[in-house]
Amino acid sequence: MPVIGLTGPNAAGKGEACAYLRSQGFAVHSLSDIIREELAARGEAPTREAMIRTGNELRRGGGPGALAERLLPRLGRRDVVDSVRTPGEAGVLRRIEGFLLVCVDAPAAVRFERAWRRGRVGDARTLEAFVALEARENTTDPAAQQLAATAALADVTLANDGGLDALHAQLDRLLAERCAPPESAA
Repeated sequence: MPVIGLTGPNAAGKGEACAYLRSQGFAVHSLSDIIREELAARGEAPTREAMIRTGNELRRGGGPGALAERLLPRLGRRDVVDSVRTPGEAGVLRRIEGFLLVCVDAPAAVRFERAWRRGRVGDARTLEAFVALEARENTTDPAAQQLAATAALADVTLANDGGLDALHAQLDRLLAERCAPPESAA
């Protein structure tokens, strides 16, 4: 059973994909949790800006795949890794036999509407600001987020511009085509 990595832009539906895969028996981990743990150890709140800054610091200090390196010991045989944001992280995860990198994507206007509805602190209030923030966060710096470069490495891209049923159907097809069924308990 492969480990599935999820990448894609903000509010594309990675969290929904994780929730569905969890319901299908996958353990879900997030590279963002590694950053949250670091912020908690520092006594800092996990704001969007603090998350980005700290992720970049960890990558500068430990290399572009530092977050994935920290997560590797926690992974088993039926896991999902959310928030793969750099080619370095994808490269570390590709050391896992059968690793599958999946990009979840949707048009910017759809993603903005989703982000606006969920109302997280630090999210943009207009589509223009949303697109500008996203462009600023997507760099070529190997220690920073490189979402476009990471998405280009994906084995599969899921277009999540419909409802949850459509996303779930795509995930079901992916699991049927690429993933062995879970081992039954004897």
